[in-house]
Amino acid sequence: MPEDPAPARNKFRSDFIVEIALLAAVAVYLVIAQGQSVGDNLSFTVVGASLMALVTYWTLHTARDGLEVIALRLRPGK
Repeated sequence: MPEDPAPARNKFRSDFIVEIALLAAVAVYLVIAQGQSVGDNLSFTVVGASLMALVTYWTLHTARDGLEVIALRLRPGK
């Protein structure tokens, strides 16, 4: 964990911006997919599943960075 909390905060902010963009992409995908059944178009389904897996991974990554910012802020001795 870095000693200076500023780089951790900047990293969290950039991760959060990417998170918002990914959530917007999922929302667009769900709007487009509204009239389709799951499995009708295999490539469309694979893209959606991949996008949702990426969003899940990135959400956990962002949460880890957020916890790092909190830990640096609450660190005793500083």
